[in-house]
Amino acid sequence: MKYFDRAALAQVLADGISEMKLAVHLDLTPAQQEKLLDYLALMNKWNSVYNLTSLRDPMQMVTHHLLDSLAAVPAFAQARNVLDVGAGGGLPGIVLAISRPDMKVSMIDTVHKKTAFLKQVKAELELSNVSVYTMKVQELEVSDKFDVITSRAFADLSDFLEWSGHLLAEGGKFIALKGTAPAEEQERVPAEWKVTGLQPLQVPRLGAERHLVFVERSA
Repeated sequence: MKYFDRAALAQVLADGISEMKLAVHLDLTPAQQEKLLDYLALMNKWNSVYNLTSLRDPMQMVTHHLLDSLAAVPAFAQARNVLDVGAGGGLPGIVLAISRPDMKVSMIDTVHKKTAFLKQVKAELELSNVSVYTMKVQELEVSDKFDVITSRAFADLSDFLEWSGHLLAEGGKFIALKGTAPAEEQERVPAEWKVTGLQPLQVPRLGAERHLVFVERSA
């Protein structure tokens, strides 16, 4: 496990948030930033046993995980009830829950060790707005459907839509976090869905392409 230099990590996180604040109106309190670092510390600790992420360097985790997910947060400005599919170690779900305590965030994954970690994070960080499910998203049923369903590096767009479309509320939308803008994936989207937007993201210190893909039901 790599050394966790909290002060250095806090500085990089704060600098990245300040940089994004100018571009995408991202505003986080010092307490929220501390909570993000608490989350990172838990991920770093559990990662040695649970293999939550291939990254082992906490400094890389700040840029590739925290700042990467934070760049997407403004896109959820109107959301009140969000589902993160294939949540893994909690990206972007945990980051959304910390950034937007007023929003309900559900996370689902089929891997028990990953959802065990997410439940631990929920408990330790006292995230009362978080729910965690261990199952295939195709099998999930809820009484209150989601106005936004998201995923980060989870699956092909068409599979993502097919597997979780039954959980989207009327008038809701999908927001998929992707690397490069996936032209072929967009072409394979089933006729009942339409890609309504593609937004490039600027993630400080990352030096790699990031995009949000927005999908809604066809009229």
